[in-house]
Amino acid sequence: MKAGSIVTQRFLGALIVGTLLWAGTVGAADLDARAASPAPDTASRALQVTPYLWASGIRGDVSPFRAGPTVGVSKSFGDVLDNLNFGGFLHVWHRNGRYVASADAMLVDTTEDHAIERVPVFGPVRGLAAKVDTRQTTVSLQAGYRIVETAPFTLDLLAGARLWNVENKVKISYANLAISRRETLAWVDPVIGLRAFYGLTDGLSLQAQGDLGGFGAGSRLTWQVMATANYVLTNRLSVSVGYKILKTDYRSGGHVFDTTLQGPVAGLTYRF
Repeated sequence: MKAGSIVTQRFLGALIVGTLLWAGTVGAADLDARAASPAPDTASRALQVTPYLWASGIRGDVSPFRAGPTVGVSKSFGDVLDNLNFGGFLHVWHRNGRYVASADAMLVDTTEDHAIERVPVFGPVRGLAAKVDTRQTTVSLQAGYRIVETAPFTLDLLAGARLWNVENKVKISYANLAISRRETLAWVDPVIGLRAFYGLTDGLSLQAQGDLGGFGAGSRLTWQVMATANYVLTNRLSVSVGYKILKTDYRSGGHVFDTTLQGPVAGLTYRF
């Protein structure tokens, strides 16, 4: 495993433990404030920001270069973490009366190093190597209207767009020679979706948000679902754990990006 991956794992572990210990201390001192505050999803105006971790694996078929072959990809979260340079995930939700809006952003940067031991026609070659840098940015922007509001259940109807940008750079080196090639895939998918919230107790709730889109305008098809169980720590803070799946099937001009990303999520929400 790369040293950067070990540092990343240790940093994330320390961040999670430190955050939970701090939140638990604050929560113990603020139980009365939590009990007096309205439920997070029933306040008439609300703004929530949730940085989260997504332990996602990936599987599917990709052809990142127009002239390249389509190859199958199947990686666990551990495989992804080994090649991870940076990963960031953020969800924002806003409500004003019955009008709602949400944004979900993801940025993942990875680097893979490969030793090329054999080249067709030429046979075995020593010292030939390839490095592949990939940066994927995905942003989902949606707005809508609360169509059901009957405590403890709410349901929002959403519509918007998902923006994709996938940048790939490959560098092939041999001795003092190096050849690089870079290509970028970018498209926008229209999406429609729903967001449901159900309060179990004053502090515990269930939430699910999903959407469906593409329809040939960008990708052939894209959909995602994220479901979480949430616990209120204070009138400002809550924690969430759950599962997220993001699927897309994009094919255009020789490029193929037909992938499914899925895995557990854990987040910390701050309410303004």
